[in-house]
Amino acid sequence: MPHTVFFLNGPNANLYGLDKNGTYGSESFASIEQRCQRHAAELGLTLEFRQSNHEGVLVDWIQEARLNADAIIINAAGLTYSSVPILDALLAFEGPIIEAHMSNIWKRESFRHHSYVSKAATGVIAGLGPLGYRLALTATAELLEARP
Repeated sequence: MPHTVFFLNGPNANLYGLDKNGTYGSESFASIEQRCQRHAAELGLTLEFRQSNHEGVLVDWIQEARLNADAIIINAAGLTYSSVPILDALLAFEGPIIEAHMSNIWKRESFRHHSYVSKAATGVIAGLGPLGYRLALTATAELLEARP
């Protein structure tokens, strides 16, 4: 049976490719999702790729993952720096958690240098744009394969 991965994206991720500053690149969110779905299939993963602008919805999905997913990849976006509820939900999840960011959060404003998500994450990928999402999927597949 293939492993199921929840790939959760936070506020404004649906606007990727539309940012005039180019912080998150030019590829649309829908295109990134399609590429992630293809790569997940190549890796033998079932992928639930989701996005919400609402903290509580993300918390609900993390709790849902406790019963329905083997791993979580999360880009909590702006909630990365402020959400204790997301951290608490992630700490209750027993599988691998990869924190992924399109931009290098440590090269940006100082308030972005502290991530609540990192406290729960198995690993962090940042600053590689959509390639980071692909790498997060690859890392997740390898972590799941290595589990007893």
